This record gives sequence, structure tokens and C-alpha cells, in this order.
Amino acid sequence: MLEEARERTLLLIAPLSEQDLHLQHDPLMSPVVWDLGHIAHFEELWLTRNLDGPVEFVEMPGLYNPFENPRRVRGALALPSANECRAEMDEIRARVLERLRSADLEDGGDLLRDGYVYAMVAQHEYQHDETILQTLQLKAGAPYRAPRRVRPPAASGALPNDGEMVRFPGGRVTIGTDDRTQAYDNERPRHTIALAPFWIDVHPVTNGAFLGFMEAGGYETRAWWSDAGWQWLQDARVQAPKYWHREGTDWSTRTMDLVERVDPAKPVCHVCYYEAEAFARWAGKRLPSEIEWEAAAAWDPVAARARIYPWGDEPATSELANLDQLSFGTARVGAYPRNVSPIGCHGMIGDVWEWTSSDFTGYPGFASYPYREYSEVFFGDEYKVLRGGSWATRPGAIRNTFRNWDYPIRRQIFSGFRCARSEP
Repeated sequence: MLEEARERTLLLIAPLSEQDLHLQHDPLMSPVVWDLGHIAHFEELWLTRNLDGPVEFVEMPGLYNPFENPRRVRGALALPSANECRAEMDEIRARVLERLRSADLEDGGDLLRDGYVYAMVAQHEYQHDETILQTLQLKAGAPYRAPRRVRPPAASGALPNDGEMVRFPGGRVTIGTDDRTQAYDNERPRHTIALAPFWIDVHPVTNGAFLGFMEAGGYETRAWWSDAGWQWLQDARVQAPKYWHREGTDWSTRTMDLVERVDPAKPVCHVCYYEAEAFARWAGKRLPSEIEWEAAAAWDPVAARARIYPWGDEPATSELANLDQLSFGTARVGAYPRNVSPIGCHGMIGDVWEWTSSDFTGYPGFASYPYREYSEVFFGDEYKVLRGGSWATRPGAIRNTFRNWDYPIRRQIFSGFRCARSEP
């Protein structure tokens, strides 16, 4: 698992020059070489030092500590050359693998049991791979050239029926998980909650539907925007999703080095929470809460149980959903016919992270593990929860219970949304 994660990291950075690796392409993102060093030192900390006793540090002090060095300053740090960084990654990995040979994954304590800490470190690298892809999408100068682009399958049938909804019947459902082998602390504990019936979009909102919002004056009409959203819009002065460009009456969009006409059948991507919120209000709907989102993705009302993934408990793959990065973009709605939840929602895993209306907080009975700095320090009303993963997410870092979070103004992330409506 560790070797496969590293193989993907190295594939993604293979086209980059020394300058590309060191340049801070945007103040929102780190230089890529900082991410690589952070990946290595996080691995060293958790798979060597912290296995020997009480957890000494949760992030390695110094150059690669994200709290000591926020993203905006990382371009000014004395970062190593690419060769120096690679040598350090290799040296740390060799020590980690040597330690793994004698690791007791049954009785070696909570961190080691069932390989939990190894899964945590692998997911950490998966997540930084997605962060690196956000950086490369922002890349200054010549666009990043994808090292190996795999086309997703073609969608069959007609274009999606924009705005089509399906009913969730309500009732008592289980949310979250008690898994201690893969899940992060913020996904735990599993708990039961009573949900009122609601309606939710069958598909994520498409480019075609979002164009309808734009053509109806969505970015100019105050009535569709919350106070915070309208203030963001006045400051940001945008009129379309990020990376869209208008040529006459036609819109095009760029994903890395590929520029294409906006495809009306693909999910809209690179919109912030406020744009999603405004669209929903314009459409006479709202954004789902994250509990509603998870219920729609996971809960089987007939079997009265939650699935790990919309299609069941079969592990996620790039054949089941648009995951695993190598598509380098979204797929047309309907391209993955097995990616459907028990109530009939399509595409809830992969393609785009979906904004929800929920603030990022702990579940009832939440306990931080193995460190507060992964989740707990971010709890509050500053962040909104996103669900479902994107095309840039690795299969090992997504499931129905996985919770992502970000500031509501963020658009560099691979984010879209679907809408919900309360039942009268």
C-alpha cells in the first residue's frame, strides 16, 4: 500500500522541472517540493518515532510543520533540491519498510492494530497527491502536462434530466462508522439519527444547468445570494466557475493542459460554497446537510443498513467511479452506471467533491485520535463540509462516511454540488 501510494506521487511529479517543483504557483498552495518533504517527514514521524511509545509530536517540528509554516510563506523557505528531497524520501521509506517487517499488527497497540497507522499514512499521501493536483491546475506559465491521461467511459443514453430529484423516505438512520482500520476520527462514532423525508438531486448539478443559472443573471442578482455570499462576490468579481473562459457566446474550460468547450453533461467543477448556495436558491432548492448527503449515499431503506459505498461494500475502484486521478477531469453524468445509491442517486462518489450546508463539527461522542490536529482544531463555523471525493481522489481515501472540509470561498478545489429540498 505504501509503495503503491509513492508510485503514484512520483508519476504525478515526473513531468515537473526543478523550477516547477520549487515555484509557489499560488499563495493558496505550497511549492510541490514542500508537499513531498512533508509527506516523507509525516511518514517518518508516525511509522518510526511514534511507534515506540507515547506520541511525542503530531507534526514534525521545523520546515515541514504546516502550523509553523502556513501555505502563504512556504515559497520563501529554504527548501531542498528535488534530488535531495527524493533521497530523503527514499532513506525514510527504507527505514519504514525495515520497521514494518517486525511490526505486530495484532497486539502491538492501538496504532499498529490492523495496520491502522499505515493506512493513515497512506491516506495522508493520497490526500497530498490531490493537493498537488490542485497546485498543478493553478500552475504558472505552461500548463502541467498530464503524464498519462485515461479517458473515462462514455455515458450511454440521453443527456441528464437536469434537476431531477429522488425522495429519501426519512426515519432513523445510522451515520458515521466505528471502523478503526481506515476511518479518521471525525467519521466516528457511528450514531443513529432521525431524519425527516427530503428530496435530493439524482445527479450532481451539471455545467448545462449552471449555465442556465448564469444566463438568468445568477451572478448579478442579489436575491439569490446570502449576505456573506454577496460580499464574497463583490470582492472576487467573478462571473463563472474558475477556469472557465468565454469566447463570444461559447464557454471553454481548462483542466491542466487540456482546453475543451464546456460540456453540458459533465458536473460543474471549481465552484465555491457561495456559488452553490446561490444556484440552489435560484433553483428553488437548498444544499443538503451532510447528514442528508450521507443518508442518500449510504442508507438502504429496505435492508435498514448503511453501505460503505453507494454501490455496496465492494472497495472503490476507477471502474466503479471517476476516481484515481488519471482521468484528469470529470466524466459525463451516467458514465459509471454502478455508481448509484440505494435510493437512486448517481455519482455520489468521484467526479467532484459536493458542498453541503453543514459546518465542520464533531459527532456526538467524538474522541480525537490519534491527534487533535487532524480534525478537532478545525471544528467550528469557519469551514463547510464536502462529501464524496473527486476525480483527483485516490480510491483508498474515500467512502460514504469520509468528511472533507474547506473555507466556503475556496474554488481551487475540485468541488461541485447537488441540491436538496425539504418535503412540505
